[in-house]
Amino acid sequence: MSDHLNGVDVFVATVECGSFAAAAERLHLTRSAVAKTIARIEARLEVRLFHRTTRSQSLTEDGQVYYERCSRALEELRMGESALETGRREASGRLRVSMPVLFGRRCVAPVLAGLAASHRRLEIDLSFSDRPVDLIEDGFDLAIRNGDTGDGAGLMTRTISLQRMTVCGSPDYVARHGRPETLDDLMAHHAITYGRAGRIRTWQFPTSENGMLEVTPASRMRFDDLEAIADAAEAGHGLAWLPCWLIRERVHNGRLLPLLQDVPRLVFRTHALWPETPHLPLRVRLAIDALAAALPGSAEL
Repeated sequence: MSDHLNGVDVFVATVECGSFAAAAERLHLTRSAVAKTIARIEARLEVRLFHRTTRSQSLTEDGQVYYERCSRALEELRMGESALETGRREASGRLRVSMPVLFGRRCVAPVLAGLAASHRRLEIDLSFSDRPVDLIEDGFDLAIRNGDTGDGAGLMTRTISLQRMTVCGSPDYVARHGRPETLDDLMAHHAITYGRAGRIRTWQFPTSENGMLEVTPASRMRFDDLEAIADAAEAGHGLAWLPCWLIRERVHNGRLLPLLQDVPRLVFRTHALWPETPHLPLRVRLAIDALAAALPGSAEL
């Protein structure tokens, strides 16, 4: 078992940092040491974990599955350590957190409210906004962001979840218009799309060539609110491309059907960001650990 755990932290860091060189810098190792560790894991598992070119690297399908398992295992270890420390120390003070409006309300706030309930001296101050904030200038302890994190100057970052997008539609719509089986079939359907500032967000699907296929179905309905899109899809007005965490309850209740499940789905990361500091306050670390433990479950249907 110890051999199985050896190098897992290096692999996870390589995925989260985006390159061998960046992982080496974070872990205070040489790039060669990181590359050799990854090679040993690949040899042991008899799979290829990364697609490598001279300019970029990305996870293979096997690598994605292994990363999700490894990152979850590391989070459990961190949570175990935090639980021991929490038994001796109580988080206190005010925790200011910035987060996206809908994702924050649905997924992040309940976790942090539960944390506050477990620590009587902890105060939480949650700010919901879809605009990126300046953590240092605006006085935030922590920010939760989906997708790109910007330049991240002066900030530390940790991936706390992977979010998946999926195409969905109501049972009534599928009964009337048929079930799409391929991406080409989408062009014959009505869509409800996300649009903001005059720009329509295309539906994106990973390809086997490590690229991205963008699809823009015909649409007469465009909203700049994901929940409104889910409501319209549930009402049978068309298909929608939405994150799994948003539609999971509707799928479980039979109000929406996940479609094109055999087509690779776009996966993007949810990050926690906090100002770089030599001594991370206990309240911040416990919040990050709690989110990292709870949020991965929201990525699945």
